[in-house]
Amino acid sequence: MSGLVLKLGPRERVLVNGAVIENGERRARVSILTPNANILRLRDAIRPEEATTPVRRVCYIAQLVLSGDVDAEEARHQLLRGIEQLSQALCDPDSRTQLSEATAAVSDGDFYRTLKRLRSLLPREDRLLAATPALS
Repeated sequence: MSGLVLKLGPRERVLVNGAVIENGERRARVSILTPNANILRLRDAIRPEEATTPVRRVCYIAQLVLSGDVDAEEARHQLLRGIEQLSQALCDPDSRTQLSEATAAVSDGDFYRTLKRLRSLLPREDRLLAATPALS
């Protein structure tokens, strides 16, 4: 039997199919057995005001699907367009792999995996933006 296993710290919150669940005082492991359940760790959530970079904006769209705030079919087109735009800027082999996997996840309707793949690009984007001098 496979599924997603969440390891939660004390008082950590997670969103499961639109319901906020808070862990108790001790660390816990929770197995999500339902396929295609929408899961979002609230500690990892991107707030609307934080969606200020290209990768963060695309992550935010995937996150909105997981939180139940946007219909998956509505978001699918935006996600695929955003991933295509990112692939024009992130040309290294690892980024291409992550973007290809994110595209496959969108096509499969697996928005948790989509978000996971896109989030892996955040450190790279942060480094690129830090290395780019601000235009005046």
